Amino acid sequence: HGASVVNNPHETALHCGACGGYAGDVSARLLASLLNDQETRAGLAKRGVVIPPKTLFIGALHDTTTDDITLYDCDTDVTGKTDVIEALKGTFRQAAIANRIDRKTRLPGANTPEQVTVRSLDWAQVRPEWGLAGCKSFIAAPRQRTLGRNLGGETFLHSYDWKQDKEFKVLELILTAPVVVASWISLQYFGSTVAPHVFGAGNKVLHNVVGGIGVLEGNGGPMRTGLPIQSVHDGNEFVHLPVRLSIIVEAPIEAINGVLARHENVRDLFDNHWLHLFQMDENGQLTAQYTNNLNWRDIASSSSQATKKALVA
Repeated sequence: HGASVVNNPHETALHCGACGGYAGDVSARLLASLLNDQETRAGLAKRGVVIPPKTLFIGALHDTTTDDITLYDCDTDVTGKTDVIEALKGTFRQAAIANRIDRKTRLPGANTPEQVTVRSLDWAQVRPEWGLAGCKSFIAAPRQRTLGRNLGGETFLHSYDWKQDKEFKVLELILTAPVVVASWISLQYFGSTVAPHVFGAGNKVLHNVVGGIGVLEGNGGPMRTGLPIQSVHDGNEFVHLPVRLSIIVEAPIEAINGVLARHENVRDLFDNHWLHLFQMDENGQLTAQYTNNLNWRDIASSSSQATKKALVA
């Protein structure tokens, strides 16, 4: 994903956090190219990852200010798949319209879906989108656990099935990469809301870009960090509720603890209560909450207060 904006020194806050504050189209297109390469597929097959011969990978970019989705089908040979791709583009256009209709109710001054698109190209517009304001939770579980539920655009979703994860390598990747990035995002919004004078960037209207590396508020003072007040406030009230991000994982506790035991920096996020960690069961119910020191509190029933001790291999 990426964001089309103008006159906005904080555009990196609207781009991809995992991509270092840049749009992710280059990464997506490069990955598609690699996965379409026959030599790469042959190497993957030797490792037990077989890609069906008829499968074609195409990179795409979701513009989060306009909601348009660009499909980079020009990168590869799409002979015989033109009809399917055109149908896909039509589906993306309908999805973009639906999302703009939903977002216009939350963006100040966006009364129509068209205004959602136009505002991102307006130099005077200080709120082209809310970015990830409102983020509250992160769920790593099979997609059907949340399918059909309205999560209000406040949850990071990772489709993950621990039963297919041999040695829990995917679980380890999720907890040490996407969860860490989500923590950066959450804490950036948290700090810019609870103490905007210290961790925020002040008033975007008064910003002056200095050397292309940062901003001053007005003509002096220290360089400002964090997010401008317009990214977390609509002029009347905060649009981001400063809560600690809840990480919800459907996996055995001993597997989660195994990852935390091997990665102290990740474990510190939970031990020091910067993030909350919960276990989910196959019914989509929260069953246990991490306390600290690899211990868990049973929350499956109100009558049970048992603590589950760490089971680390």
